[in-house]
Amino acid sequence: MPELGRRERKKQLTRQTLVNEAVRLFTAKGYDQTSVADIAEAADVSKRTFFLHFATKEDVLLADGGRRVDLAVQAVEARAPGTPIREVLAEAARAMIADTASADLPSGLAALRAHLVITTPAVQARALHTAFAAQARIAEALHRAYPQEIDEVAAATVVGALMGAVGAAAVTSLQRGEPPERTHAAMQRAAGIALHCLESPHLSGPAGGAAS
Repeated sequence: MPELGRRERKKQLTRQTLVNEAVRLFTAKGYDQTSVADIAEAADVSKRTFFLHFATKEDVLLADGGRRVDLAVQAVEARAPGTPIREVLAEAARAMIADTASADLPSGLAALRAHLVITTPAVQARALHTAFAAQARIAEALHRAYPQEIDEVAAATVVGALMGAVGAAAVTSLQRGEPPERTHAAMQRAAGIALHCLESPHLSGPAGGAAS
């Protein structure tokens, strides 16, 4: 077990080094001017090792997205009996925002990603694909947890509204050049605003019973 632990730590260190070097190179040289080979060389690994960690160059910018979705799904699955949907989603949002604030905001990755999502079509496309997949996974978990209270369409609606609001607030704050603590606060505020939609009976009513 200790040997497995060392291997995992080495794997995580290599992954983080790839992210750090990619951010540095994207910032210094430009995204389009930086190749996978450049990133691998800067991290002192082979291209093969790069592709063991990331399928594409764009994925380096989304390195922690999967972990954040895991946190959100865990918040839904670990809910106490009788917990209202709004409270569960608020906890899921809190966990995802806190993780972003502790990693991507201070490292500069969030600001770089926000800039490239707007200016670089390949990054924009990959980010949208990743966001839709994340929203679908969280919405599925929410519907499974509350099958009689929220149907698939309503679950997709509230999760999409929540994640879209938080993402838009983050991008706006980062574009304004605000410091990490201000961006963190903007994301929290956006989550609170979006979660007001759950007060509507059209979204929180019985599955299949939503009015048009």
